[in-house]
Amino acid sequence: MSAYKQVQLARSNQRPDAKAYIDFLIQDFIELHGDRRFGDDPAVIAGIGYFEGRPVTVLALEKGVDTQERLKRNFGSAQPEGYRKSLWHMKQAEKFNRPILCIVDTAGAACGIGAEERGQGQAIAENLWEMMGISVPVLSVIIGEGGSGGALALACANKVYMLENAVYSVLSPEGAASIIYKDAGKVEEASEALKLSAKDMLGFEVIEDILPEGEQFELAAPAIKAAFSRDLEQFSKFDQEAIQQQRYERFRKLGGHWA
Repeated sequence: MSAYKQVQLARSNQRPDAKAYIDFLIQDFIELHGDRRFGDDPAVIAGIGYFEGRPVTVLALEKGVDTQERLKRNFGSAQPEGYRKSLWHMKQAEKFNRPILCIVDTAGAACGIGAEERGQGQAIAENLWEMMGISVPVLSVIIGEGGSGGALALACANKVYMLENAVYSVLSPEGAASIIYKDAGKVEEASEALKLSAKDMLGFEVIEDILPEGEQFELAAPAIKAAFSRDLEQFSKFDQEAIQQQRYERFRKLGGHWA
């Protein structure tokens, strides 16, 4: 499969959305709204529930399943209030010692004038900074697109996984084609150059695991559940300092890999 075909598959309307995985994985989920500063952002689902009987905080970037919902959720591109909402929930999770489970599917953060006026860059930067020091386990899975800082703001985790047909990249192939080749039509070449597949990310040690999907995505939810279950059990044996240290070493190693 070519890189661009994989991008198209990652964007497919037939893929289960984040809410579908929450419904499968989390019992008694309660969604909470608002960032306590400006308003709510439907692109980010945030709440609490139980994973295999364990209280957890859940954060998800949600694209929506039809045209009306996708417009409402801005196609999964979060505004500053979405990232501030997620950060507030991370801090609450830390206060009450709840693990954090993140489900990522976004082409990138919202880039409109309003988002910039309300501090988009600062909101994302605060998430990156604060996530690195969170003292509870953070597990993130990319289920479709993992685009730029918009995805990374929910992926500064102890463990990151990708579904086998997901993609993870610093920017979209269309954006890369325009910037690198000065030709938006060279999207296939840009996709190849970005090395954005799950296999590429595993080779670069950006992620810990590739999770199988199956032909009709029938394996994806059980695979995510198994990965979360395995690693939450592992981190249950860690104290707070060890959890922070593991995350630090993970990203330190990644930085050294590219130095």
